[in-house]
Amino acid sequence: MSADTPRRIVLLRHAKAEWSQESDHERPLADRGRHDAPAVGRRLASAGFTFDLALCSTAVRTRETWKLAVQELPERPRTVYEERMYEASPGELIALLNEIPDDVHDVVLIGHNPGMHALADVLAADAEGDHLARMNRSGFPTSAYATLTFNGSWKSVEPGAGTLVDFWAPHA
Repeated sequence: MSADTPRRIVLLRHAKAEWSQESDHERPLADRGRHDAPAVGRRLASAGFTFDLALCSTAVRTRETWKLAVQELPERPRTVYEERMYEASPGELIALLNEIPDDVHDVVLIGHNPGMHALADVLAADAEGDHLARMNRSGFPTSAYATLTFNGSWKSVEPGAGTLVDFWAPHA
């Protein structure tokens, strides 16, 4: 695969979590989150997504979201649970993307807000249709995802490198 190959990034915010006495990192999914996470997986599968790599925050709610969503995909990608994704800024998330090997074509990041929304905003130099307006209007709710495409090496991912081609949220 050449460095000029079109690549796809899906930024998935975890499903709805419980508010509990646990530390923020240990918060589990709420009932609605356990319902919405498989719906996200079905939506990704029906859109034809196959991922080479999943980068998932180590927080309980992101791991649970991914566990439920990935069961709906036709193939399970290699999954890396990445501590650096928890509370990551857009710059820190871009640094993670820059580390991805160039034999990876499509990647999904399962993380948190405000990082997922901010990263989508930062990466999108352009947007198809009304996806950017819908994303900004909805505020990137739980279980939402944004899909961006770009050409080039993962090392070339930087602000403005992508095009927002889809935004979906289960309750928006």
